[in-house]
This record gives sequence, C-alpha cells and structure tokens, in this order.
Amino acid sequence: MQDKFYDVNIAGRVESLPILSLPSGINICFFNLHGAQALTEHCAKHLAPLVADCDVLFTPESKALQLTHCVARTLNQDYYAVARKSKKLYMQDGYEVEVNSITTGTTQHLYISKHDAELIKGKKVGIIDDVVSTGNSLAACEKLVEMCGGVVHKKACVLAEGDAAKRKDIQYLATIPLR
Repeated sequence: MQDKFYDVNIAGRVESLPILSLPSGINICFFNLHGAQALTEHCAKHLAPLVADCDVLFTPESKALQLTHCVARTLNQDYYAVARKSKKLYMQDGYEVEVNSITTGTTQHLYISKHDAELIKGKKVGIIDDVVSTGNSLAACEKLVEMCGGVVHKKACVLAEGDAAKRKDIQYLATIPLR
C-alpha cells in the first residue's frame, strides 16, 4: 500500500502525488493526468498563455495527450501533432527517433505520421508535456520537430522534476523532487 505522498502546488491547486520507486531505485512523484478532467483543464488553462504565440502544438503520447488537446482548444487551434510510441499502419512515411525513458528504464521509439509532420513543417512549434525530468523525451521531440522542418519555439510542461527545474529552456507550472 502506498503511504508516501508529496504535496505540490500547481498554479494554485494543491495535488498529493504518490511517491513511487522505479526499478532503478529512483523515487518519483507520480503525476497522472489520465482520467483527471478537472486537473487537466486547470493545467491547460495555465499552460496555454505560455505557448500562445506558437503556430502548432506537439506532444508525445500518452499522459500529455489530453493536456495538449485542452491547450489547443483554449488557443483555438484546430489541430496538434502527436509523437506515438508505436508505429501504426498509417505512419509508414513518417519519422522515427529513439529515446531512453527514465520511467520504464528502457529504450523506446517515437514516431510521427506524415500528416502530423506536415502540420509542423515551417511552423513555430510548442512542445507540451506533463513532466520533464532528464529531458530525454523532450530532446526526442525536438529532434522530430527539426526532422519535420519545424522550429521549436517553446517547451512547456506542468512539472519540472529534479534538475529540470534549473533549465532555462523550458517553462513549467511547478517543480517536484527526484530522489
């Protein structure tokens, strides 16, 4: 049973995040937007102004997907691009990058379809994620944006974890520790 929590103030809303141990022995504050409609809307409301000058939004699946949807809706953007974790049949002519995940402790791949690559081409792109920690997923997203011919204009997340809070190239709503 989980009995350790970390309280974080996310733009005026306090959330108690369970502290979980990863297989590597690192402890993380687990932040999950899946199914949390009110929390997702709250975070999107506060992230939207940070990326309002971006032409298109881009996110890796899956926990930031509904967040990006809400940010795009707030900004009246009809479309946003998604990096998938598995290559779908319709993605044969897209792009692929490799990323090392702190959460899973494994190497993963991110894929973008030709359709989403066309959304990004020649545009100022805002990358949205739920949590930035090591920055590996963020770097993979940046590489995909560049491969598609876009320009990374902004990088925003709900939470900066550990040393990510020291980064000057991301905007975030709150910080959480990495132990």
